[in-house]
Amino acid sequence: MNLPEIIISNTQKAIQALFNIEVPESTITLQDTRKEFEGEVTIVTFPFVKFSKKSPEETGAMIGEYLVNNTDLVVAFSTVKGFLNLSIASSYWIDALQQIFANAQFGKLPSKNARVMVEYSSPNTNKPLHLGHVRNNLLGYSVAEILKYAGYNVIKANLVNDRGIHICKSMLAWEKFGNGETPASSGMKGDHLVGKYYVEFDKAYKKEIEGLIAQGLTEDQAKKEAPMIKEAQEMLLKWEQKDEHVLSLWKMMNDWVYEGFAVTYKSMGVDFDQYYYESNTYNLGKDIIDEGLSKDVFFKKEDGSVWIDLTADGLDQKLVLRGDGTSVYITQDLGTAQMKYEQYKMDNSIYVVGNEQEYHFKVLFLILEKLGMSWAKGLFHLSYGMVDLPSGKMKSREGTVVDADDLISEMIQSAKEQSEALGKVADFEDEEKERLYRSIGMGALKYYLLKVDPKKRLLFDPNESIDLQGHTGPFIQYSYARIQSILRKASNNAPSNANISDINANEKDCIMQLLKYPTIIEDSAKTYSPALLANYLYDLAKTFNKFYHDDQILKQEDANRLNFRLMICKNTADVLSSGLALLGIEVPERM
Repeated sequence: MNLPEIIISNTQKAIQALFNIEVPESTITLQDTRKEFEGEVTIVTFPFVKFSKKSPEETGAMIGEYLVNNTDLVVAFSTVKGFLNLSIASSYWIDALQQIFANAQFGKLPSKNARVMVEYSSPNTNKPLHLGHVRNNLLGYSVAEILKYAGYNVIKANLVNDRGIHICKSMLAWEKFGNGETPASSGMKGDHLVGKYYVEFDKAYKKEIEGLIAQGLTEDQAKKEAPMIKEAQEMLLKWEQKDEHVLSLWKMMNDWVYEGFAVTYKSMGVDFDQYYYESNTYNLGKDIIDEGLSKDVFFKKEDGSVWIDLTADGLDQKLVLRGDGTSVYITQDLGTAQMKYEQYKMDNSIYVVGNEQEYHFKVLFLILEKLGMSWAKGLFHLSYGMVDLPSGKMKSREGTVVDADDLISEMIQSAKEQSEALGKVADFEDEEKERLYRSIGMGALKYYLLKVDPKKRLLFDPNESIDLQGHTGPFIQYSYARIQSILRKASNNAPSNANISDINANEKDCIMQLLKYPTIIEDSAKTYSPALLANYLYDLAKTFNKFYHDDQILKQEDANRLNFRLMICKNTADVLSSGLALLGIEVPERM
């Protein structure tokens, strides 16, 4: 049993002995003791006064005295209003550290025999990945890794939006203005090249709109009548009719994009087990619509379009199939959801998609439930907020996005400049320097985006993210490197089980933080929130650094005490390394 379980069990015994009543575990609430009071664990005593018939303070004092007299675990207590603060015996913390030290898999949870799909990235093939995609990819990857560590069987999936009017715009502009330009001839990454022509389409389209407005058309009329948009729509129709020339152009430009994406994914350190492509899934779902019509889940309007009425569920009427029999997004999403379930039979499926799609996913999940899909209860939209920059919002059509590749390069360059300014890499080989700069730069980027709750919108400040002294990834990386330096210097005193009988406050605080790791993993997995893990790692690094500064680990003359402190160092380094890996962050052995 862990400490909370032991305390709850003994508190139940105390209440039974003192007040002759059995209480369920759920009535006993534990908290970390506040820093201004003695103790490590606090029991909330307010719920017990109804049967103790005494004040919260008297009730707490009686339970505290029982625990001190009847267990080896509690050595002292104090009461503050309705809170019973317990001081735990040093022997418990010493034994706990030794158990962590002996467990090479500390923090990893047993298999849950459950399968989870995490779908993330889902890029469009008309442009390179940008800052918003970076948050999506890092969030999806980290959630998947945390779930794996928490004992789930995880499938990482990527549904690529590789068809539609957006890619036709890039294709058309390349045909008109490209003069046969290729990634090889231009020296540009393929996704950047295709994105360049998406911007070129928009420029030409806007000029045509302005010209038509000058001729007397309204803006709405001009947008519909502009030759560029009509040609793009015609190209999409030809694609759907499998026109040989259009398909060949589409395949060539998409291949350029996939090669570019692969480079960016590698730079970000994310991967996928399964790719799906909208070009293969856009016609899925029509059979589901037919089935839903036969069950009266859907209804037809006079123009032949198919709808579902969700007004009774607080939503509205939703189109699920056009009158001409063509799909809308919800049609193919219904079909794709069913296809994925039939392929993997997963217990849960997580869609990592921005919060602008919250309504869409409410509708999608509700329709699947109304169709009787038992697995629909396991669907979850991991909705995340937009990433803003100090300079403002991004617009991909205008070419003002913060490109993911550029951002990554800038972060690595910033890490290089800061490291060289500190003068701590003079003795590093060139290859080791480059690895370090990438590790710090990407650690800064990933941590900054992941430490914020996914649901919250965030402002990304590149300069703040790389500060070695702030609430940052590099601060945690530096803490790990500092520990590795200590362990190298103490190589003649390798950490091992140490024979000591007491510990100081800093040692205890480090052990208390370490013991939280498995619970943090469990909670992060349950809530799909890497932010819980990220903030825990920062707290652990802070706690260790206080211990490092106050206790001067290597100056300890007593061999047993030194070994005990080296055990704290080794366990802290292991948890920092393990936890950062779940965030996709590497740890440098020295900085």
